[in-house]
Amino acid sequence: MDPATWARVKDHPCYSEEAHHYFARMHVSVAPACNIQCNYCNRKYDCSNESRPGVVSERLTPAEAARKVIAVANEVPQLSVLGIAGPGDSAYDWLKTKETFRLVTAQIPDIKLCLSSNGLALPDHLDELVEMNVDHVTITINMIDPEVGAKIYPWIFYNRKRIYGVEASRILHERQMAALDGLVARGILVKVNSVLIPGINDAHLLEVNREVKRRGAFLHNIMPLISAPEHGTHFGLTGQRGPTAAELLAVQEACAGGANLMKHCRQCRADAVGLLGEDRGGIHPRSGARGAGL
Repeated sequence: MDPATWARVKDHPCYSEEAHHYFARMHVSVAPACNIQCNYCNRKYDCSNESRPGVVSERLTPAEAARKVIAVANEVPQLSVLGIAGPGDSAYDWLKTKETFRLVTAQIPDIKLCLSSNGLALPDHLDELVEMNVDHVTITINMIDPEVGAKIYPWIFYNRKRIYGVEASRILHERQMAALDGLVARGILVKVNSVLIPGINDAHLLEVNREVKRRGAFLHNIMPLISAPEHGTHFGLTGQRGPTAAELLAVQEACAGGANLMKHCRQCRADAVGLLGEDRGGIHPRSGARGAGL
C-alpha cells in the first residue's frame, strides 16, 4: 500500500490488519431498505455476508443511533470509526444514513465515517459523500459479467421499477463501476467486497480483482459464502454450498498481483461494536446505559 493511502487507513480497523488490534469500530443499523435481491440474503435478517448471520440487535432511528454512538464513545476510548452497512443498503436508504452521520459528527467531529453499499444507488450521492467527509466506502462487487450476475441477483429496483435477470445485472454492474470510478476520482478510498460462491463466481473473481484494481480500489476483500439452510436464503434452501478454507485461500492466492487483498475480515454484524472479533454492543440507544455486552 502506498504511503499516502496507509496514512489514511492505519487507524481504521476494517482496513488495516494492524489497526484492528488497537482501534474499535461501530456499526449502526439505520438503513433497512434495499434495492436489490441477492440469493445469499434473507430480508428478515442481516445480510448473511455483510454481517454475521442472525437478526440485528436493534434497528435504530438516526437520533437513536447518534445517542448510542456518543454513549459508546464514552465507554470505548478506542472507537475511531462509525460505519453504516445496512442491514439493507446505506446508499439506497440514504436519508437515514445522511442524517445519522450529520447528528454524530456534530458531537464527535473527528470520528471516521464509512459506509457499505451494493453500489446501485451510490452514483447519486458522490458529491454528498465528499461534503460529509466520508473518505472510506465499501462496495460489494461479485461480478463484472452480467451472465454471472444473473445467477446471484434475481432482480434490482431501479428507476422506480423492478428489473430481472441479465438486464438487472448489467445495470448493477454499470452502476457499480460508475460508483467506483466516481469515488476514486473524488479521492475517496474504496474497498471492494466479493462473496466467493463455488461454481458461480469462484473463477470469475480473478477478473473482478483485476478490474477493480485497474479502476483504483485500494483493497479487495474476498469473503466466503454463508449459506446455512436455517438462514432461509435462496442459496441456503437450494443447497448452494460455501467454499472450503482451501478453496477460499486458492482464490485469494490466485489474485496475487491484483488489488491488495484483505484477509483479516470477520464478516461483522451490521450493529457490531468494539474491536474486530469481539462484540460489545450492549448499550441502550435512548439512555446510554451500559448493557450486558459492555
